[in-house]
Amino acid sequence: MPVSDRYRPDPRHPALGDRFYDPVPAARFPRHTLRFRNDRAAARIGLDTLTDEEWVAHFGRFEPLPANIPEPLALRYHGHQFQVYNPDLGDGRGFLFAQVRENGAPDGRLLDLGTKGSGQTPWSRSGDGRLTLKGGVRELLATEMLEALGVNTSQTFSLIETGEELWRNDEPSPTRSCVMVRLNHSHIRIGSFQRQAYLGDTDALAALLDHAAALHMPEVAAIDDRLERAAAFVEAVGRNTARTGAQWMAAGFVHGVLNTDNILVTGQSFDYGPWRFMPVHDPGFTAAYFDQTGLYAYGRQPDTLMWNLTRLAESLLGLSNKDRLTEALRTFPDAFQTEMAEAVTRRLGILRGPAEEDEALISALFTAIGQAQIPFERPFFDWYGGALSQGRAQASPHAKVYDGDAFAPARESLIARPPRPEVDLSHPYFTGREPQTMLIDEVEALWAPIDVADDWAPLLAKVEKVREMGAALGNG
Repeated sequence: MPVSDRYRPDPRHPALGDRFYDPVPAARFPRHTLRFRNDRAAARIGLDTLTDEEWVAHFGRFEPLPANIPEPLALRYHGHQFQVYNPDLGDGRGFLFAQVRENGAPDGRLLDLGTKGSGQTPWSRSGDGRLTLKGGVRELLATEMLEALGVNTSQTFSLIETGEELWRNDEPSPTRSCVMVRLNHSHIRIGSFQRQAYLGDTDALAALLDHAAALHMPEVAAIDDRLERAAAFVEAVGRNTARTGAQWMAAGFVHGVLNTDNILVTGQSFDYGPWRFMPVHDPGFTAAYFDQTGLYAYGRQPDTLMWNLTRLAESLLGLSNKDRLTEALRTFPDAFQTEMAEAVTRRLGILRGPAEEDEALISALFTAIGQAQIPFERPFFDWYGGALSQGRAQASPHAKVYDGDAFAPARESLIARPPRPEVDLSHPYFTGREPQTMLIDEVEALWAPIDVADDWAPLLAKVEKVREMGAALGNG
């Protein structure tokens, strides 16, 4: 197999022991039709040199990668689902397939190749362990858009249609099937710690903490005192989570299912089901049709993340104490405010200012565009680079909003701020008339030709346009 010399296998999860996973076989599918391979992501881990046949062998039939995990591992965890505890969770239609070191990163961080739709496991309960093709397409579109917008997200690595007919209550059925592989920065969740706390296995809890810290937070692993190490771990997870949560808010993104088993300790966003991007700024905007109370609405995402972090702290009570863990949780609100300022000003292509001025800008911007109900993405496109784009903003279909009194505080701040060094308005993206978006109607329009005529050209063209936007924003 022509893996390149940039391929660096480093399977670490098996060393934790079988308290944390179940070895499982991959499903045998009747067909393997390669629909998408992410060579940009593959180049980061030395797998871009695989032929299509080899790609299907590893990411469709799941033949082990060289010197890697010999048999897939379905990970064990618990979690709060819509804030109701569920002790019957675990990887029910996915598994950890391989772990590799990233190339081109100073720390050579450890990345996981995990699956979705790869078959039944001991945790499938009554599920079939499969993924609909539409679900795979939706995750591909979410990850590409989020990456382009600078969000710390998993990447859709591979999408292979598998030739089965699936029945689902929320899709016209029968519907087509696929198996997806994602590239993740860890698969260790808040729910991974909840499971060990629920079982009362303090030794396993400590082993998991030490493992996660050693791989992802060396500054935490270096702390000798276990009580302090557990608290520092909560602080680190809080900072990681605050960064990603702020990036969602700046992107107008609603994850939709912020259960504790969907929150990774690295903070990376993953596992996209009923996600949505907001058409206009609306704190009450929800993604999931089944979220009837708006628990995971756009405006409630920061509070939900804090609630989830509190569940992590509770899980670690056996390794620390309540007062120190409560203190550790206080890291999140300040971190979120700082990260929100960074995320919004980065999206606007302007430099940060004093904290109170950043907060005032964000409030003025979101209030004005919410009142005017202009498309959420529009001001980030029209005003990218601040004063450098004043002429572009005046040529926008929403120029009257920008010239109005309600927008004046945001306008004055945008004009006063220096642009970030990476701003390049000569990029072809900024000569266009419209920003790239990924609203639900667009997603449905991209799925329709695949569903009706097996035409993938519009979807692949959209991916290229989104990547062009990412390059223009310095996220390519």
